[in-house]
Amino acid sequence: MIDSVHRELQKVTGRMTLGLRVAVLTSMSVALTLSVVSAAVYVIVRAEFQSSLDDSMLRRATASVEAGVADTAVNAGLPKYFQQIADVQFFLIKGGDLFAPAGSDRTTVSAFKSYEEIEVSVGQRPRSMRTVLIDGTPYRVVAVQAKSGTALVVAQSMESIDHALQRLQLILLLSTVAGVAIAGLAGWGVATNGLRPVRRLTAATERVARTSELKPIEVTGHDELARLTTSFNAMLQALDASQERQRQLVADAGHELRTPLTSLRTNIELIGQAADSSERQLTAEQRHEIMDDVRAQLEELTTLVGDLVELARDEPMTRTPEPLDFADVVNQAADRVRLRAHEVSLDVDVHPWMVIGEPQLLERAVTNLLDNAAKWSPPEGTIHVRLVDGVLTVRDEGPGIQPEDLPHIFDRFYRSSEARTLPGSGLGLSIVKRAAERHGGTVEVSSPAGEGTTFTLTLPETPAPEDD
Repeated sequence: MIDSVHRELQKVTGRMTLGLRVAVLTSMSVALTLSVVSAAVYVIVRAEFQSSLDDSMLRRATASVEAGVADTAVNAGLPKYFQQIADVQFFLIKGGDLFAPAGSDRTTVSAFKSYEEIEVSVGQRPRSMRTVLIDGTPYRVVAVQAKSGTALVVAQSMESIDHALQRLQLILLLSTVAGVAIAGLAGWGVATNGLRPVRRLTAATERVARTSELKPIEVTGHDELARLTTSFNAMLQALDASQERQRQLVADAGHELRTPLTSLRTNIELIGQAADSSERQLTAEQRHEIMDDVRAQLEELTTLVGDLVELARDEPMTRTPEPLDFADVVNQAADRVRLRAHEVSLDVDVHPWMVIGEPQLLERAVTNLLDNAAKWSPPEGTIHVRLVDGVLTVRDEGPGIQPEDLPHIFDRFYRSSEARTLPGSGLGLSIVKRAAERHGGTVEVSSPAGEGTTFTLTLPETPAPEDD
């Protein structure tokens, strides 16, 4: 039953706005509170009225008995008008019979006699108190023992108290209704004012979805909603920065792809013209030169596309990381570079260093560092590779890097003025930086004048699993 009521309540409130739900819940809470308070006030006041009336009637009845006038007044016939003026009626019970003043209505008087008053008269209880309804009017009836076998019964109308309680009921009801109305308006006002930042966030979200504009929202105050707005603005800034990087990547990629594609198109057109015209036949040396150029451009284009695909990934490291020895990765990369860099030698000295990572990404990063060192090393030069305590250093004997180029060396597509005449896309070192960051490490570069360039790649260690 409770679950069904809860479900129905959820259905009803689910169709309301948040502000309306706050107002309704506030009104319901205040209504419940005021109802409980009003009921408690009414019960307490009614009990106080009845207790005060009982005390008053008991005092008068006791005083009459002690003065010895009650029996005389009833037997002698107390005038009825006197009782009406005093708003109190006196009766005697003797031997189970009720004696009333002269002129009293016997039918009405009989209502003031019950077993309770008889028990008082015979001494079975010291007093009795009860309420009786006569012709729609409530009466409070009190009986005390006058003497052995006699009880004095005092009855007083509760009409005035009943009217007072009715007025109190009306006042409490109006107060409850007014309190609920005020609480509802206050709840609506608080919800409307408090949810204004939420409405701004909603409008901003709808604007972003509709126009793709990532304009931040004005932050007001220092409460939780202000923090929510600040976090939303940070999310918008991060999204805008991501979109800007994507746009820059596309623009830079288009620029870098244009050069090898143009060269390939030129060489292919040249071969096509030679095949179509007998007067433009190419010599064997020219054909070999063109084919070597095409292969070089294809290799550069393949490398560039691979680098772009790698850098275009924004997902975290989820490609099955595994425990591995970083020294093995460095040795494999060194063996690969030796096959294509015949003019330089590699001096490799590495020590074991266990990490959890992606072997393909780490090997590519180390390969890029070694290829970069080989590209800038002089003929017969030596590349010094060291791995000690998770710190990999790759030092070449080249001309070094200009100080103005050092802050940008890891930027995508950045190439110094000296590097623009050499093969490459400017993405290799960006891949190195990304590989280091995805494995919780860092990469740095230093290039003292006349001492070549040193790249330092640092990775945190992961303890090797113990053998069972």
